[in-house]
Parts: sequence; structure tokens; C-alpha cells
Amino acid sequence: MNHRYQNSENLLARALETIPLGSQTFSKSKTQYPFGVSPYFITKGLGSHVWDVDNNEYIDFINGLAAITLGYNDPDVTAAVREQIEDGVIFSLPHPIEMQVAEKLIEIVPCAEMVRFGKNGSDATTGAIRLARAYTKKDHVAVCGYHGWHDWYIGSTARNLGVPVEVQKLTHTFIYNDIESLHQIFQQYPDQIAAVILEPMNVFPPKDNFLEKVQDLTHQHNAILIFDETVTGFRVAKGGAQEYFGVIPDLATFGKGLANGYPISAVAGKADIMKLMEEIFFSFTFGGETLSLAAALATMNKLQKLPVLEKIKEQGDKVVTGLKNLINYYDVDHIFSISGHPTWSFILINNLEVYTQLQIKTLFLQEVFKRGILTLGSHNISYAHNDVEVERLLAVYGEVFPILKDAVDNCLLEKYLQCQTLEPLFKVR
Repeated sequence: MNHRYQNSENLLARALETIPLGSQTFSKSKTQYPFGVSPYFITKGLGSHVWDVDNNEYIDFINGLAAITLGYNDPDVTAAVREQIEDGVIFSLPHPIEMQVAEKLIEIVPCAEMVRFGKNGSDATTGAIRLARAYTKKDHVAVCGYHGWHDWYIGSTARNLGVPVEVQKLTHTFIYNDIESLHQIFQQYPDQIAAVILEPMNVFPPKDNFLEKVQDLTHQHNAILIFDETVTGFRVAKGGAQEYFGVIPDLATFGKGLANGYPISAVAGKADIMKLMEEIFFSFTFGGETLSLAAALATMNKLQKLPVLEKIKEQGDKVVTGLKNLINYYDVDHIFSISGHPTWSFILINNLEVYTQLQIKTLFLQEVFKRGILTLGSHNISYAHNDVEVERLLAVYGEVFPILKDAVDNCLLEKYLQCQTLEPLFKVR
């Protein structure tokens, strides 16, 4: 047992007795973190730092799976939640804050004319798909990217266990930046596609007017265009990727950074489509829960008043530029590359002839964790990441890259590894 993570490993063994995978969230579970060299439980966060149950401190670049945009325990958000909790969390009728947050979202997001709230991104994407099916009176859906755990989407992935085959048959995957792959779906299922849903950007940016082409093709076939902005919303621009790229969808879904980590999501879009929310069933006991709404209002107000996203991009640019320089300096471009938007960038690890991507990633995680950096390969920048944190991240990469180069080039990975390698898993992007 690695004593650095002794309490984490003890708690994981305990959790596995009552919780499948030991976590409520797949991406936070033991499937992602190599045993023996990883933390498994965090007890607190402040700004850009978190502490695990062994009191190891990390600069966090995962940031609650990109839900944290302002930083942990942001004082303005915390103050708004504390003020609201004095009045109550949930009531027998709606609280006025529901419309206040809806109005603020409409003010910020280009496509938003009406809004409905959920709790998770999966709620919102599923509501948008049901809405599109009701509006178009069609059943099939074209998807690109990750859209949550519900049957309509997850049935199209390798994690389709438990999803009826007939449901799986209704969802069709196309390839990002490959408009022909979407065109083929429309040809194969003429006048049957209700909606095209995609993350407007994730690992790679759109090329050759891809988003415009998707919009044109979708509307040519009388389908609804949905942008899943669960991550890009309130991160790449105040109004999301639709504002950033100037392509306005019919519907959009939001979550994560909408409330700086509080559990809330939203479906927003054109009023004539959204009005059908009165006919379909999209309803939650906690859909109007006031603490998350107070957090959302405080978050959006702060995004409007302060240069939050400008700073996030500036810090992200430093990360991307620094990493590119380090990759060149240490001559590891056969192992690593950088992609994504500066606010949500990725360090990509290649599959090589001698070692797989997962073998290399295992050693990578082992080495960054022990140096106090929490990442799974992405850099989800928050307003709390200052130059000190960015410089430390780059310094750690400067220590880790030579180790990875030696391990790969001289076939010494097994010598460096202090754990079993990660297993192949369901990949969301």
C-alpha cells in the first residue's frame, strides 16, 4: 500500500461494499484512477486547490468535471447560497428566483427565448430530445459527442447494457468535422430524423464551417438543431459556443458551469419549440430548488460584471503555449499533443508500437498526482487559476515529460510503474 494514499484506499474498500464502483459518478470512480498511486476521495476545495482524505494538496485542473468556473467556494456564490438558505430550499409553489434565473439566461444566451431547469446535464439533453421529437413528430436522432446516461443516447455507445435494442436503433452517431457522416444518416433515414445534437466543440475545434454546415443540413431536413453546451456554456464565452462561433441552434442545453458546481441544468431555445414543454412531461420535484438557482444567478452576474472568461482564456493560453513549448523542448511529440480550446484543453497521449495509450497514461497520472497536480488529461481552467498555479503545472510537466520519454523510448515503463495499468473503458470523447 502506498502510504501517501492510505486513507483513500481504506475508504475505497469500504465504499465498494455499499456503492457500485465506490462512486456516484463514473468519471470520478476507480476506473479512471490507477490503484496504488491515486487519491480516491476529496474532503475540501478552495479556489483552485483541493485536499484529499490523506491531506495531500492538489492544484485541481479537473474542477468537478469542468463544473467549477469561478473556483471552489467562490465567496460571491457562497454568500448568495447562504442568504437564500435562510428563506428555504424548496417550497409548495415556485419561488420567484426561477423566473429571475430564466430571465438572466435569456439575457445572456443567444438562442434562449424560454427556459426550463433540470438538475444534471443528462436531464437537459433528454428533455431537449423529447421536445424535438414532439415538435417534429419524428423518432430518430443523430448524435456527436457525449450527452449523458439516458437510454436514448447511451444506447449508441459501448455502455448500452440494459438499453432495449429498439431504443438503440433510434440513435445514430456521426463524426465531428465530417459533414458527410451526418449527410449519410439523413440519406439512410429520410424524413425520420427529429434532431441533430452535438457538442459544438470538445477535443477539436470546428473546421471548414462545420457548424454552419450542420445547421444548414439539419434545417434542410426539417430537423431540430441542438447544441449540448453542458461544458462550453459559460466557459468559452458568456453565451456559450453558439456566441463564440456565431451559429445559433434551435435548442441548447446547459449545466456544469451554470452555477459554479451547484446541481442545476437548463434547456433553452426558441419559444415556439419550448412552448411544447407544456405538453410533454419534463418535471422535477427539485427543478426549482432555490440554492442552486441562487448560485446560478450569482455566477451569471459575476460573469457579466468581471472579466472572468477573459482571465480563464488568458490562463488557458499560457497552459497551451507552455505545453507546446515543453513538448518540443523534451522531444516528446511522438507521445503527446495538445488540442481543445484554451479554457478546456486536452493533452492527448498517442498509442505507440511499444506501449498503448492507457499504459502511458497510467504512468503519466502516477507522476502528476504525486507532484500535486489533479488532472485526467484535460485542463479545465477556472477564474481561481493564477500564474502561480499555471507555472507549477508547467513545472510538473517539465519533470514528468523526461520520465515518460525514457520509459517509452527505452522500453522502461514497467520499471517506473508502481501499479497496474488502467483497463480499456467506455470513452465519451
